[in-house]
Amino acid sequence: MKWFITLLLFWSLTVLAEPPKLEFVKDPKTVGKTRLEVLFWDIYEAELIAPEGKWDKDKPFALRLTYLRDFEGKEIASRSVDEMRDLGFDDELKLAKWFQKMHRIFPDVKEGECIMGIVDEDKVSHFYFNDEKIGKVTDAEFTEWFFAIWLSEDTSEPKMREQLLGMN
Repeated sequence: MKWFITLLLFWSLTVLAEPPKLEFVKDPKTVGKTRLEVLFWDIYEAELIAPEGKWDKDKPFALRLTYLRDFEGKEIASRSVDEMRDLGFDDELKLAKWFQKMHRIFPDVKEGECIMGIVDEDKVSHFYFNDEKIGKVTDAEFTEWFFAIWLSEDTSEPKMREQLLGMN
């Protein structure tokens, strides 16, 4: 009988627990979801969340990445800088500063762990690791270029962008 009560308690905690609050995003709903695959490797699942499920680049939103492989935080920061550079950002001094900020914020991740970025109304980027706040970047230009990696029309992954924006 004890195992039944334990099972019932566990079920109630997992099923009835509220999802984590998305700070800064009112009435958060999923806009779109997708998965990044490179050759035959699954990299991460991505989910774009916005008020009422309607993304507007000028309003708060969240992007959650659930990793499907292990990565070092330094590797994530470096790849982010490469992507911003590929989008056309060419201020190498700022890219170096942004790399240092991301390297300090982004932890090493294991398969199944999540990093979420939330953009607030002031274009500040707030970062969470498995729903725990890990840092922020107050530079609005950083916020624009960082999230452009996934949401710009010039992204290196246009199909991913379409799926995140619920276009297909």
